[in-house]
Amino acid sequence: MVSAEQVHRTSHEVEVAAPAGVVYGIIADTDKWPLYFPPNIHVERLQGDERQERLRMWATANGTVKTWTSRRELDPGRRRIEFRQEIPAAPLTGMGGTWIVEELGAASTRLTLLHDFTVAGDRAEDVGWVLRATDTNSESELGRLKTLAERWRELDDLVLSFEDSLHVEGPAQPVYDFLYRVGDWPQRIAHVDRLDLAEETPGVQVMSMDTRTADGSVHTTESVRVCFPEAQRIVYKQTATPALMAAHTGEWSIRRDGTGVLVTSQHSVVLRPENIERILGPGADVAAARRYVREALGRNSGATLALAEQFAQNTAAAR
Repeated sequence: MVSAEQVHRTSHEVEVAAPAGVVYGIIADTDKWPLYFPPNIHVERLQGDERQERLRMWATANGTVKTWTSRRELDPGRRRIEFRQEIPAAPLTGMGGTWIVEELGAASTRLTLLHDFTVAGDRAEDVGWVLRATDTNSESELGRLKTLAERWRELDDLVLSFEDSLHVEGPAQPVYDFLYRVGDWPQRIAHVDRLDLAEETPGVQVMSMDTRTADGSVHTTESVRVCFPEAQRIVYKQTATPALMAAHTGEWSIRRDGTGVLVTSQHSVVLRPENIERILGPGADVAAARRYVREALGRNSGATLALAEQFAQNTAAAR
């Protein structure tokens, strides 16, 4: 007779100098999780409303990228959110838990994150792997949430989202191929000096890249990209960012537009205010940092969009 798998449980908590409603709001808004929580790469909301939802998630765990589908039950009145993975990523056979937000005062909150999980065969090495990933990710998420929530009065100013688009006359596939074949970018894009790429799982790209800015300085970033060829979308998150940004996520998307396609580059950024004067000089403020990041990222995106257009046109002409 095979014994039942042991249920392992963990608990992590943090006190946050912010109202409970602010803390709950950050946890409830999974669209922003890739921007707010370091381990989260991308979240697709498959269905749901303000009380329940079904999500497809991609996140890092012990340096590897995992994906799974989860259901969440939201209780805004009690400020609790319960979650359960429908299709856990190996070696898990089950994973769930609860976010608990407790109001300690008008601007003081205790946040508790509970997990329970089972592992196939209850192998000690697999249990240890999951415990390390759960501890590391939970502490990272709670730490970043504390930082963001305690800046809640200025959070809207620290978060910057924008997009740039270009109409391309011609088919979508060559444009997508240009954006997908990121390993070729050092030979194709002037501001990319170096790029190392690994794609162990088809459509999930892990990359390290050196890019050169207008002033000649070189920034090294690390990113994870999730590619959706049927939808002709590529979403990404920088897992190592320049000093001015605490987080940076983005998306390349292609959609039909009359006789051609509209190619859009979207960026979302959380600024790191403590580094603004060190990077931009004495007296620089958040407004200056927003302008600088918008111009720098927009300039690089615009150059990439133009080269994608040229590649698509050259591909079409060669046929």
